[in-house]
Amino acid sequence: MDRQYIPIKSWSKENRPREKLQKEGIAALSTYELLAVLLRAGRVGESALDLARRILEDCHNDLNVLARMSVRDLRTKYKGVGVAKAAAIVVAMEVGRRRAMAAVDVTQSLCSSIEVFNYISPVLKESFFIHLIDQCSFCVTPWWIRCSFCHGNRSNRILRSERLSSGGMTGTVIDVRILFRKALEMKSNAIIIVHNHPSGSLCPSEYDKMMTAKIREAGKLLDVVLYDHLIVGGSSYFSFVDENLIHLPEVKIKKDKKIEKD
Repeated sequence: MDRQYIPIKSWSKENRPREKLQKEGIAALSTYELLAVLLRAGRVGESALDLARRILEDCHNDLNVLARMSVRDLRTKYKGVGVAKAAAIVVAMEVGRRRAMAAVDVTQSLCSSIEVFNYISPVLKESFFIHLIDQCSFCVTPWWIRCSFCHGNRSNRILRSERLSSGGMTGTVIDVRILFRKALEMKSNAIIIVHNHPSGSLCPSEYDKMMTAKIREAGKLLDVVLYDHLIVGGSSYFSFVDENLIHLPEVKIKKDKKIEKD
């Protein structure tokens, strides 16, 4: 049965999202109410709170699903959501992602695939990263690169993390030249690449395998070692090193999957 429509203006002031925010603080608002504040208004026959509830229910109450929606997706799927409302939602999701990225500790050392996964998963929902670290680096999808580099002590310390590219549900493209330009700018001697599969599948595609081989061979020429490539899907991941698809002649992988110098 459809909910009875009651305009927010007719609610008691203490129950209106914006008034509740002012009186009780941000923590007092539910996710529906926070989204309603972003929407500001609903449409004829549907309040902002009802519209927010409908959007979140369609996303299974998962903000990560909502974060993957574009302005066009929101406008097309929901009546009453125009450019301004859709843009407000997309911008809020991106601000949250950047905040999570800024909170990442770029001074820590990573020695195993699970540590890499735990490190990057908060910001992995929609990009490819490269991580630059002392003796090792990573990337995630969309594609991210994390690079680190060491002057002598090879501590696996992360130097920097950057998103290289992002795409839709069907895929994304990475430029190997840009990847290694960033690694060389940071004087990283190793990288780890990471990308996510929005579908949740952990099976590497032929493109994933081809790009991994291409990056690894290019790294040999530039003396930048590809230490691993992680594919993240949902709450799990696939490691090319753990599955013996990348062999590291200068390191050995212990049974607990920690990376150690010979």
